[in-house]
This record gives sequence, structure tokens and C-alpha cells, in this order.
Amino acid sequence: MIKGKKVFLREKRLDDALQDYAWKTDRNWPRLDATLPLNVPFKTYLLTYAEELDRRVDGKGRVYAIETLEGKHIGNCCYYNMEWDRREAEVGILIGDPAYWDGGYGTDAVRALVDHVFRQEGLRKVYLHTLVWNARAKKCFEKCGFVECKRFKRSGYDFILMERNGRRSSSVTNAHGQLHRDQTARRRENSGRR
Repeated sequence: MIKGKKVFLREKRLDDALQDYAWKTDRNWPRLDATLPLNVPFKTYLLTYAEELDRRVDGKGRVYAIETLEGKHIGNCCYYNMEWDRREAEVGILIGDPAYWDGGYGTDAVRALVDHVFRQEGLRKVYLHTLVWNARAKKCFEKCGFVECKRFKRSGYDFILMERNGRRSSSVTNAHGQLHRDQTARRRENSGRR
């Protein structure tokens, strides 16, 4: 389990299927992901879901449920398309419950996920694609240190590619920056310069 300040990221379970199905069949959700609403019976979806849970650790990524600290499942996040030779992966997030939009839950989940992949998986870079019009998502990703790299069109949708390097982590950068300032100050004191 990965802990943020507002959320936990935990392994997906079979009992998440009903909530995930509700989000994927909702007419409003797919537009956030540039997809069409899911149009299969729940029984069919459940069979596929169970198979995906069995294959979820494929060496190229992982999917997590996002829960509030009180244990409410509010969304999902993942890293995937991991390229070990380049030490990078794509990340994605969905806060499916609109009651938790604009409350910092997505930002906390992204920060926790990105911190995990940099520290535990040893990745150097993560990237994502978001729709140009989705200002809420772009703002969240910018708060988490992602920068816009380019805009492009795919399947009739306008996307932004955003990236974040591991060395851009604010806690690592701040700690390194402070360490550098301390070392510089000590060198100046030792050499008699101020």
C-alpha cells in the first residue's frame, strides 16, 4: 500500500469491479479519457476484469485503486508502458467520484504514485497524455512537477504530452539545493570568504 496525505493507493481487487464498471459506463466519464462509454453487460465485464487482475503484474506496470483515508474507493491510477532500458513509464489517473474533484485527492494520488515509481521502481522519467481542454487535469499534473512538452492530435482529439524527470521531485530538489547551499557556506567559511 502506498500512502499519500489524503489517499491510499492499494492493489486492485475483484470487489472494485462494480464501481469501475459504473464509472466506465457513465456517459460523462469517457470524455475525460477520449474513449467511448463501455457498452457490455456487467457479467462480461467481470470476466475480463478478473482476467486482468490475474495479469496485473506484467513487469510493464501496475494499477492501483485510490482510496480516501477513510477507505472509500474514489478512483484508480496506474503506471504502464514501462521501458526498463530508458527507465521511464506512462502514468494515468481517474478520480471517478465527482464529489472528490477539486479537493486535492487527484494531486495527492499522482504525487504518491510518482514518488513510488521513482523511489521503488528506479525510474528516471514519467510521462502522460491529457486532453487540451481538461484544465483541471493539467493543473493537477503541473502541481506534481509535470511540464508540457508538446501538443498533438490523435483519433480526432487534441492532447498534451507532459513529462516529469525524477530529479525534479520537489523534496529531492529542495533537499539537494539546501545541501548544496550548506556545503557552499561551509567552504566559504573554511576559506575565510563570506
